[in-house]
Amino acid sequence: MAGTALVLGGGGLTGIGWEVGMLAGLADAGIDLADADVVVGTSAGSIVGAHLAAEHLTPEAMYEHQLAAPEGRSAARMGPAALARFAAIALRSRDTVSFGVRMGKLALAARTVPEAEQRAVIARTLDLTDWPTRRLVITAVDAATGERTAFDDTSGVPLLDAVGASCAVPGIYPPVSIDGTRWIDGGVHSSANADLAAGYGRVVVVAPMAVSGGPIAGPRSQGAQLAREGARVCVITPDRAARSAFGRNVLDPAKRADAARAGRRQAADHVAEIRQVWSD
Repeated sequence: MAGTALVLGGGGLTGIGWEVGMLAGLADAGIDLADADVVVGTSAGSIVGAHLAAEHLTPEAMYEHQLAAPEGRSAARMGPAALARFAAIALRSRDTVSFGVRMGKLALAARTVPEAEQRAVIARTLDLTDWPTRRLVITAVDAATGERTAFDDTSGVPLLDAVGASCAVPGIYPPVSIDGTRWIDGGVHSSANADLAAGYGRVVVVAPMAVSGGPIAGPRSQGAQLAREGARVCVITPDRAARSAFGRNVLDPAKRADAARAGRRQAADHVAEIRQVWSD
């Protein structure tokens, strides 16, 4: 097995902040995860992954952006009650596909902001138009069939639409329309989708949400499977201080700076294990 894979999981706006802080903190220690052969991004991780793979911003520049005051963006609401609702649906589902169908129905029936309005928000956040030359994989789930897909630069789908689909949290943001198909958050299948790193010899998973339940595999179980298949794997999830920094609503833009600082602090605790995995 050869090659390196960086997996960036979902976790809302605080998840973006924490991931960026983690990347900046690791860069402080001389570990550059941007040189991964493939970046797998889900939801929040699709935004961070796109910026990282495009290499137009350093981790430090990405971090400084997280510290800046939110630009008039109001907070959507995804707190413990919403997460508990999602978990209850997962526990009633026999597999990831049936869970995806249930979540798709929820998303399609929900009253949300118009799709065009949310697309404009994603466009401002992403600030990129073209797929990067470094391999980037972005996950989303078909709202009708419940099946996961992995968009990349060969899919014929614009980067903005792929990221928008991956970030379309059911019941909160509208499903994204691409060629007649409606897509929802890739985190519906898995919060990290680390299984897409199969075949790579060295894998680092940075997952703001370590949740699992029912048929939904969490990042640690997926990382363990990759290790059984022969990869060197490191899975990082938020510590207690980071979880506290997130607050009770992961979509609150006012908390992203605290989350970024927490990620940068936590990075120091993982330098040795990541260096062991990432080095040749």
